[in-house]
Formats: sequence, structure tokens, C-alpha cells
Amino acid sequence: MVPVTEPHWIIHLPTTLHRVDDAAALAMALRHSLGHVLAIDFGETTLSEEDRQFLHTRVWCDRRLPGGARCALPTDHPGGSCAAGPSQP
Repeated sequence: MVPVTEPHWIIHLPTTLHRVDDAAALAMALRHSLGHVLAIDFGETTLSEEDRQFLHTRVWCDRRLPGGARCALPTDHPGGSCAAGPSQP
């Protein structure tokens, strides 16, 4: 994660989806289509139910790997090895 020197803004994007798997699929589609936008830190993406927004579910593993990349596999992926995704500033 980038060291915080100034406040950052979080965009809460409500959906009409009813299943966490569907919300995660939408998050993955957004990462695929908007991954080139460096202002979005997809590695920190979390999901929450509308009435339980204090409880966040992480979408990706996001473990830091050598060279600055992050693991782009789903949270709790099987096995001990992570797979690199695009670097994030």
C-alpha cells in the first residue's frame, strides 16, 4: 500500500446484486476493464452487505510480492504460492 501522506477518498459503489459471488464477479470485471487507471487501487477492493457495511470481505489476496507486484488471485486461494498481478503505485 502507498504510504498515506494525504487523505484518500473511497468510492462506495452500491449494486443491485444479492449474492457475494456476483458482487465479486462484478469487482473482477471492473478490475479487468479499468485496471489501467492508476488512481484505482483494486488490490484493496472489499465487499460489504448494504446493512452491514462495517463488515468487509476482501476480494483478492493482495499479498506483496518481490518487485512491487501484488497477488492477483482471489482471497484464500489454494496453495501457498501467489500469482503476480499488475503493479500498483
